Amino acid sequence: MLNLSFHGAARTVTGSCYLLETGAHRLLVDCGMFQGSKTESALNYRAFPFEPSSVDAMLLTHAHIDHCGLIPKLVKHGFRNRIHATEATVDLCSIMLPDSGHVQETEVRQLNARNARRGRPLVEPIYGVAEAEAAMNQFAAIGYRTWFEPVPGVRARCWNAGHLLGSASIEVEVAATGGRAPLRILFSGDIGPAFKLLEPDPEAPSGFDYVLCESTYGAIDRPEATDADRRRHLASEVTAAARRGGVLLIPSFAVERTQELMTDLTTLIDQGLVPPMMIFIDSPLAYRATRFFTKYASALDNGDVLLKALKSAHVRLTENVEDSKALNRLAGFHVIIAASGMCDAGRIRHHLRNRLSKPNTTVLLASFQAVGTLGRVLADGADRVRIFGEDIAVRAHIGRIDDYSGHADAPELHAWLKARLPVNRGVFLVHGEDPGMDGLTRRIADLIPADRIFRPALDDGLDLLGAKPALVPAEPRRRLPPSAVGHSDWHNELAKLILDINDEIAQAADEKARGVILRRLRRALQGAEPQTIGNGRI
Repeated sequence: MLNLSFHGAARTVTGSCYLLETGAHRLLVDCGMFQGSKTESALNYRAFPFEPSSVDAMLLTHAHIDHCGLIPKLVKHGFRNRIHATEATVDLCSIMLPDSGHVQETEVRQLNARNARRGRPLVEPIYGVAEAEAAMNQFAAIGYRTWFEPVPGVRARCWNAGHLLGSASIEVEVAATGGRAPLRILFSGDIGPAFKLLEPDPEAPSGFDYVLCESTYGAIDRPEATDADRRRHLASEVTAAARRGGVLLIPSFAVERTQELMTDLTTLIDQGLVPPMMIFIDSPLAYRATRFFTKYASALDNGDVLLKALKSAHVRLTENVEDSKALNRLAGFHVIIAASGMCDAGRIRHHLRNRLSKPNTTVLLASFQAVGTLGRVLADGADRVRIFGEDIAVRAHIGRIDDYSGHADAPELHAWLKARLPVNRGVFLVHGEDPGMDGLTRRIADLIPADRIFRPALDDGLDLLGAKPALVPAEPRRRLPPSAVGHSDWHNELAKLILDINDEIAQAADEKARGVILRRLRRALQGAEPQTIGNGRI
């Protein structure tokens, strides 16, 4: 027996989680949190589609929350064995997982206050700070390129994926019986792009039976950007924001993306390519992460430049809530970098609520925006959004810059996969939405025959021992139909409808016209047949 189940990052870009079963042992690769639409995010609260206590060991590719964020929940519900990750990943998880627990405790406390007022039942956080800290006791640090045996009959080793401090692609060999060669699988993790400021180019060996390949930017061919190109593009955005005279808000992942942006901004100031400005890093997590970037600076590309940026007089790191709130009183041009990168949590939502309606505000999106996130709604050009239940007009300038993406684009993924050849049995496209998988399928057609490119759906289980992967019964039943994954959901449609209703009522000529609109809505809710009023049907 050798089954592989896809319990996350399957036709969507978050929730990375794969379960490898040998018959004798169960090995989990990643245990990430779902982000994006509320339908997908709700999976974080549901039971795992496997019994946590039955898992014998876990491998972790890197410390981003969509890959590690449900580890404390896994431990809370019975997982008692080792979590193997690189030393830097272990260090980052020691701050990122408790931070995630804190965010959940805070958001649930605020939600429960609203629920109590509305007479609704109270809810529990997925896990808290203490549970996240307790989970760290099960981590074991491993080095790159060094074989180890997480469970009997399976050996693994990590290769630098060039995506994040400590990130890895994980090579797995499963021993075979009867003198056959072991079956070799490569879990790509997230593959970094060329010209990343702090990370080296990704690496891994060749010659696998199966490769799980991320496809986040599988449909995107970014213009090749050197360090100088990236800084020039950033300087253009900063200069335009300075002319508008308001704040430049940059939603950013707290670990590495924030450090990259801070380093380039201070470099541009030092070179006189942008006006002097104050740069506020409004993220407790980014604040705490600085010690690990200092610890590993010598192993990073441009680590000396990062250390210089951390000491810049233009940079201020905030940690407490009072300092964060004080930023709302600042006038004139300045920069605020705050998490989260997709605007779906954290302090950036408070800044957006306070600043989106001001025409002199600039919001610069510097990362991938998953379907269903506030960042994606802004990127798609919404003129109104709902934040913390408030209707907010979007009068700010919304800019985008892709040069800071932590993911390889289509040509880079093609080159990475080409270097892994031969791939004997097939490639599983994971960690991507439909457009990304469509694009990458076309891009790698010269490397992998179409009948050996697979797109597993959420909770698909596949038998890997046959000539081709064969579906096995899901355990337990599939949590969501494929059509509900990687797409906007009814929550997004409801938010848009509420905004449209409010706009329609606000623009009505008088009380009578507003009354007509409200009566139409009531009849629609009651299921009445449309009636004719004036020249239209309602």
